[in-house]
Amino acid sequence: MTAPVLLPQGPYTPRAIPLDLAPKGAPPASRTVFSAAHVVADPYADISPDDPAAVDWDATLAFRRHLWSHGLGVAEAMDTAQRGMGLDWAGAAELVRRSAAEAKAVGGRIACGVGTDQLLPLAEPTLAEVAAAYEEQLALAEANGVQPILMASRALVKAARGPEDYLATYAHLLRQASEPVILHWLGPMFDPALEGYWGSADLDEATDTFLKVIAEHPDKVDGIKISLLDAAREVDVRRRLPGGVRCYTGDDFHYPELIAGDERGFSHALLGIFDPLGPLAAQAVRVLDTGDVTGFRTLLDPTVELSRHLFQSPTRFYKTGVVLLAWLAGHQDHFTMAGGLQSARSLPHLAKAYQLADELGLFPDPELAACRMRALLAVHGGAR
Repeated sequence: MTAPVLLPQGPYTPRAIPLDLAPKGAPPASRTVFSAAHVVADPYADISPDDPAAVDWDATLAFRRHLWSHGLGVAEAMDTAQRGMGLDWAGAAELVRRSAAEAKAVGGRIACGVGTDQLLPLAEPTLAEVAAAYEEQLALAEANGVQPILMASRALVKAARGPEDYLATYAHLLRQASEPVILHWLGPMFDPALEGYWGSADLDEATDTFLKVIAEHPDKVDGIKISLLDAAREVDVRRRLPGGVRCYTGDDFHYPELIAGDERGFSHALLGIFDPLGPLAAQAVRVLDTGDVTGFRTLLDPTVELSRHLFQSPTRFYKTGVVLLAWLAGHQDHFTMAGGLQSARSLPHLAKAYQLADELGLFPDPELAACRMRALLAVHGGAR
């Protein structure tokens, strides 16, 4: 038995054996499932938090191969990869190029975030500048054979004067897209700068606007990713989508019930929590492929407590817990993040994340995870 770890909340005895999961598997058949993946920083880069991110490309791509080996798709260069929170556009573009080549080499499914983060320094961008930034990133995605995800844009919030500007901007982009894209609605809990997206702080009005975008261009929309942490609203949207347009849940609080669905439909998945849950999530959806909803929920429901903990307010700092768990699980050799974001959560928060993940059996080597958690506690002066 592994010796207890003296966490801030009290002594904790780690489990000795991880959860028994299939090491690899084919992509799920009944749902399209993407994991939004984190980036691994280079801990030896001599940079400041204000400098462009230094990425450990070998470790970053190895983690994507891990996700692909379990049959998951990778949603690349998204919020989980610290877009706008440590990873700038130049870094994101290189990430897309490298991941696209790796996906092609191993036969992995990939989509990537297309946004406007080139414009972050501009206080008052114009709609023309927003459209041009989107076009540049859309061209990169298509040139690399990657399905685009049109990300919610901080710059568009600044430039738009109302719903009509969103309708015009998205119509322009969708007309240019050569293949169907995934639209993206990220709520202000994930990024406060996106308050009032789609031209209104009233969510009913905002919903009507983006549904109008889809209704006018259904042949250019593969689906909509919704990250509002509001299950009832997602179900309502799902039921109002045109035939053939998918709903991808981005709800890290209610994903088991939304993926399982009901008699009127279900959600596919594009989730940051599937970064640490990758093997477990993939196995659960393969169980769902057989029609065994109970078995699916039995596997996935217990993970919600961990997910709610990682995504607690301020939600945008969930990436810190995600990277912590990747380190504890042995996917990378350090707990360093772009922009110094490893400091964004408290030691008690991180300790609780470790305990919840270990209780689920997520760590392939529980002793390694316990050893690393002890080291983190010691560095923070918390070891007793």
